[in-house]
Amino acid sequence: MAAAVVAARRRAGRAGHPVPAAAGGPRQHGSRRVSPGAGDVVTRTLEAAGSPVAEYVIDPSLDRSLSPRPFLHPVRTLGGVVLTEMVPDDHRHHLGLSLAIADLDGTTFWGGRTFVAGRGPTPLDNHGVQRHDGFRPASPSSIAEDLTWLTRTGEPLVRETRTIEATDAGRPGAWTLTWTSTLTNVAGRGLRVASPAVNGRPGAGYGGIFWRVASDAAAHTVTVAEGGGEQVAHGSTSPWLLLTGRTAAGRTWSLLFSRPGTDPWFVRMSGYVGAGPALAWSRPLVLAAETALERQLTVVVADGELTP
Repeated sequence: MAAAVVAARRRAGRAGHPVPAAAGGPRQHGSRRVSPGAGDVVTRTLEAAGSPVAEYVIDPSLDRSLSPRPFLHPVRTLGGVVLTEMVPDDHRHHLGLSLAIADLDGTTFWGGRTFVAGRGPTPLDNHGVQRHDGFRPASPSSIAEDLTWLTRTGEPLVRETRTIEATDAGRPGAWTLTWTSTLTNVAGRGLRVASPAVNGRPGAGYGGIFWRVASDAAAHTVTVAEGGGEQVAHGSTSPWLLLTGRTAAGRTWSLLFSRPGTDPWFVRMSGYVGAGPALAWSRPLVLAAETALERQLTVVVADGELTP
């Protein structure tokens, strides 16, 4: 039986701009209140088949240049292989498994530099924050959260309802993670969802629910319905995507991604390993005022090698 166990811990040594506080009463499920700027960290542990398999983290002291947002890290196989990376040196704004958009009406919720046509990746003072507003009642095997996405100046752009579930995969040595997010435009105007590719950088269509794979779990192969390899998988609209790999200690693992719809897969296998469906691959997505956008990602997390 999967279960969510709530813990809170104090983390020091992460300087950053304070995250705006949410209105409302105390958090549910026994969580300590998130104290903006004080470094309090709320952590929820997901368990599957009696084993801890993922930590959901809300850290308001993350540096603003990372576009602070809740994330999952570490995410593990049932055998304990860690398959996510947190703040790696090559891309410090990669936060395990998270929902991140590179350009939401001019604000980056991805973190790091912003691609500017004619200038390339450029440091800008345009980093947004996903503010934790509270947890909703949920089953022991899931997390249900309300968030508000704020610009640098504190303007609310979207409100999000998020649900993350850990369930039995029905396969030996595997469990299933399902992340569902609904974003509702509260800005009072249409919002343009874009990516560096939309803004002029070919192939850089990233933005959505993104999994940064742990360095020690470097993938050997990526496969989609059309075939194998990064060039085939990157931009594919295959209904599934399979990453397999072997750790330095010789432990094999698999991640089998799927999602409703046909959002293209963003895939990196050189320099770093990461994957996720892209919201705005080559064209902007316009979210009209007061309308909602829903996306879901399901990942079978397994020890050993899976087949689709």
